[in-house]
Amino acid sequence: MNALKYKIIMPSGLVFDFTNMLGEGRLQPAEVEQALQSQGQEANKAVEKIRVEGIAKNHLSKDGQPEHVYFPRMPYVADGNPNTEESITKLIRFSKALRKQDAVVFLGVGGSYLGNKVLFDAFGGLHWNGNRILRQGQPRIYFSGNNMDPVDCNSLVFELQRLQAKGEICNKRLKVMLIPISKSGTTLETISAFTYFYDVLSKEPNIELDCTVVTDLRADVANAPLLQLAEKFGWERFDIKEGIGGRFCVMTDPGLVTMAALGSDIEEFLRGAREMDTYCKNAPLEENPALLNALLKFMAYKRGSEIEVFMPYSMHLKSLSEWYVQLLAESLGKRYDREGNLVHYGRTPIVAVGTTDMHAQTQQHQDGRRNKVVQFLEVANPADEAVIHNPFPDVPYFARFEGMNMNNSLKAALEANEAALTSDNRYSARYIMPKLSEYFLGQLMYFLMLSVAYEGELADVDAYDQPGVEVYKRIMKEKL
Repeated sequence: MNALKYKIIMPSGLVFDFTNMLGEGRLQPAEVEQALQSQGQEANKAVEKIRVEGIAKNHLSKDGQPEHVYFPRMPYVADGNPNTEESITKLIRFSKALRKQDAVVFLGVGGSYLGNKVLFDAFGGLHWNGNRILRQGQPRIYFSGNNMDPVDCNSLVFELQRLQAKGEICNKRLKVMLIPISKSGTTLETISAFTYFYDVLSKEPNIELDCTVVTDLRADVANAPLLQLAEKFGWERFDIKEGIGGRFCVMTDPGLVTMAALGSDIEEFLRGAREMDTYCKNAPLEENPALLNALLKFMAYKRGSEIEVFMPYSMHLKSLSEWYVQLLAESLGKRYDREGNLVHYGRTPIVAVGTTDMHAQTQQHQDGRRNKVVQFLEVANPADEAVIHNPFPDVPYFARFEGMNMNNSLKAALEANEAALTSDNRYSARYIMPKLSEYFLGQLMYFLMLSVAYEGELADVDAYDQPGVEVYKRIMKEKL
């Protein structure tokens, strides 16, 4: 075995630095190396079997039937995979067609919302809807159906009405596209919001309404309400593939429709994921970043680190933390292992963003219970820079800000936070993206999915079901 590398630099330049997971009061190199050769070896074999066969040990659907696990096939565009040449071409055509729309409203919850919001925040962001130059002909983008909040729904209706009233469009009628995303077509939050918006907006004389549905296209139409509507009205439709759980679906139609609306590079996003998968499956165990990430956090969990704080130092990536919360919580938060033993496994994920939460959460991270791993994420070369010049020369205090580069200050804040935790022998790790692009986001998001798959094997839990979610759904349906 080669010397275990706790700082792995990918050929792309993406860096995974796990150095601070080891040290006094933390993990020791000898025990990690031993675990890698035993448990890590077995986890690696199990994930490779999933890649090849599409089958995970003892995994069943919510109906108790055998169900494939096909997320490792998402990056590879080929017939029979979740993404094909035909499906990518269809998405690219859809992207061009959406340029005729003034606004697109995505309606989804859970995996049908969180991954899409990551893509929007990364490549659109706060100013997308108000900046025609930024949009370059693509439509305004909104999200709903992720919470049954009447105030939020009505606020969006008001915003669409305002666009028409203020003459912020070129057409006499505002063109709005509703896109509900639901595999069953019966997801309560999504279908409630879709029904509400369709009813209200279709009655507006100055709004021209169209719809596209994203659902299971293989379902029995008699039991698939979105498919029934698509057939009745001739709406465009995209597929939710079998074997791709909601929290993994961002690299298939349910997520890629948002990239289409943004006009972003779908093929680069998938290329990043594909190169990450290829690297991990071909690398020696000690150089596989996804396996090492899973093993170190699994071992830290066994020593009491039951909380993981995911902390990007970029406002554009705060929603990545929120997506990761679902990925980690639903995948690994399990009552039983795959043999039926009571284990109550899983870390609690926490959303944070630097530097904001250095003023909110860091006190707890630094001085609170020693039960956390803090996962930092840095963007080495952000798209923009901001250099401060002193507009108040008569006030001596402000002289210190002359020439300050905000990006350098942001990096210094991350390094200070990291150093403070290390000085108290607390667990942390750092991922470094060279820049925020479709390629690097594809690499990182797929890395996180693959890490969860490895940890599921290490913990011997089903990382692809969600029985706890089904409990509240059943009770809620009874109440309604």
